Amino acid sequence: MAERFIFEVEPAKAAKDGRPSIGPVYRSKFAKNGFPPPIDGLDSCWDIFRLAVEKYPNNHMLGHRKIVDGKPGRYVWKTYKQVYDIVIQVGNSIRNCGVEPGGKCGIFGANCPEWIMSMEACNAHGLYCVPLYDTLGAGAVEFIISHAEVEIAFVEEKKLPELLKTFPNAAKYLKTIVCFGKITPQQKDEVAKFGVSLYSWDEFPQLGNKKQFDLPLKKKNDICTIMYTSGTTGEPKGVMLSNKSIVTIMAGVHRILECVNESLTMHDIYISYLPLAHIFDRAIEECFINIGASIGFWRGDVKLLTEDLAELKPTIFCAVPRVLDRIYAGLQQKVSSGGLLRSTLFNIAYARKLQYLQSGCKYHEASPISDKIVFSKVKDGLGGRVRLILSGAAPLSAHVESFLRVVACAHVLQGYGLTETCAGTFVSLPNQFDMLGTVGPPVPNVDVRLESVPDMEYDALSSMPRGEICIRGETLFSGYYKREDLTKEVLVDGWFHTGDIGEWQPNGSLRIIDRKKNIFKLSQGEYVAVENLENVYGDNPVIESIWIYGSSFESFLVAVVSPRKEEVEKWANQNGLSGDFNSLCGNSAVKEYILGELTKAGKEKKKAESLCLRDSLSSQLKGFEFVKALHLDPVPFDMERDLLTPTFKKKRPQLLKHYKDVIDNMYKGAK
Repeated sequence: MAERFIFEVEPAKAAKDGRPSIGPVYRSKFAKNGFPPPIDGLDSCWDIFRLAVEKYPNNHMLGHRKIVDGKPGRYVWKTYKQVYDIVIQVGNSIRNCGVEPGGKCGIFGANCPEWIMSMEACNAHGLYCVPLYDTLGAGAVEFIISHAEVEIAFVEEKKLPELLKTFPNAAKYLKTIVCFGKITPQQKDEVAKFGVSLYSWDEFPQLGNKKQFDLPLKKKNDICTIMYTSGTTGEPKGVMLSNKSIVTIMAGVHRILECVNESLTMHDIYISYLPLAHIFDRAIEECFINIGASIGFWRGDVKLLTEDLAELKPTIFCAVPRVLDRIYAGLQQKVSSGGLLRSTLFNIAYARKLQYLQSGCKYHEASPISDKIVFSKVKDGLGGRVRLILSGAAPLSAHVESFLRVVACAHVLQGYGLTETCAGTFVSLPNQFDMLGTVGPPVPNVDVRLESVPDMEYDALSSMPRGEICIRGETLFSGYYKREDLTKEVLVDGWFHTGDIGEWQPNGSLRIIDRKKNIFKLSQGEYVAVENLENVYGDNPVIESIWIYGSSFESFLVAVVSPRKEEVEKWANQNGLSGDFNSLCGNSAVKEYILGELTKAGKEKKKAESLCLRDSLSSQLKGFEFVKALHLDPVPFDMERDLLTPTFKKKRPQLLKHYKDVIDNMYKGAK
């Protein structure tokens, strides 16, 4: 019988008073004797850094590649003590600008040492760190500044023009800008018109030289960051995370790694390239800082990432599925183009090691000779020292995960979590090949249960329990900033309702199988509210009905359209096409015409002007919201095929089942 990695702490509850049934409450077996206790002296994120400086003052902390004569050199490092001294200077300068504890500080740009130093200055003085980023759509940066009431912002040099576009509206709150790079007199003059001061990174620390501000007392329940996520209505939501959330998740990560003999040490090295504006990378880097390890930064270009990996030689590599998909595709291409002898040798070694892993062998015992002779080049491609690869933010395809588990010569783990749960809530475990395709068991500082969703026929009490994933624990967020109404919708009786549908596996790992609401999360981590899009695209005379779908393994949307017969026949006649309606729906020219109509509708919506920012945010379609492929069905969605309810609402699970082959072919054809 397979080992089970969870145990029950509360029994299941039957449906009652209109509320759905609830499955048992489970906890990680690594918390059998209780959740990890708080780490002594760690009450805040500032304590994480402060204590690391005391313990490891001369360890390398932050590194970057210096560009000499246009060429990247070796990594140049600042020690924990050197970083601390700069952080104290920056913190004094922030306070000298009139920003008080509890004030909001924005950080806008790619990961770099200055990002972390700005963040630590916020932590030192009890400021809310508010990451700014523009991938949420045009106007999002201005919205976040205004909504969070950001008083001071640190910004990457190439993002400065984007930040300046937020004026004059942002000037109501934003009074100081610090650029990580160089600034021009013209830029200083431009913001001065709005009463805003602009400084370069080199000059800013000098502002606090003559003043020493006392560091305020930080408490566990104090908010340390507000991270904005894509809201389902188009308006970003500010997720408030406390010191306690981050300190708690950090203790959980250390407990898991300790239990599987993969503890982090001060000798570990991490490459920082996933956005610090997201909690996944922020939480990982806090773990590294806690044990005095080293963090090296990429150069900000994904095409140069492999070069940075080769130079840095990290021991831990975190990724999102899109990065691992690229690695997989690149390796497959190399294998196929390596000649018959090499590809045959690779395939034999791969099949042999896969068989051993499937039979329960530990990864380093499965095929050491193949690792040395065949797969070592894959490991060298990641720098040669990686021992743990962690994938998060979106589901990793099982075939990619399986392939990397064999060839990477490292543990390949998949995790699951949300900003609201402070990143990792589940993570698969090393040497457990039967966790392939799952996100593993819960981390050892949360309770988890499934809640039945009768409308979607998911039963948390069945022999294969399925239902909405609900989470309880001290890692949870403190609420959505200024949106208590939204907080109450998802946080009920201490349980956070994720909106994701999970399925317990016999070994205690969890598989993510669906979304409760009509929202898709694409492979790049973006959420898409399809009902809203269907309303946008459906407002076109050629469209009878439309169903939009987005796979979490893909980065774009596809659609099934039932077109209006008369409109299609009219267009066909005008363009010299013959045939009946059924044959026209299979005509590639007709498909291109209707896809063009959808794109036009999307662009018109994108250009729609609005009187207020909130409306403009929700009216603008983002790039990933455009449909990239479609299928034309001459038969409208109907109740006879169980595709519509009696009130003519789409039955999405049934639509997916009915059009599964069509969906698969659209994704294959669009690549």
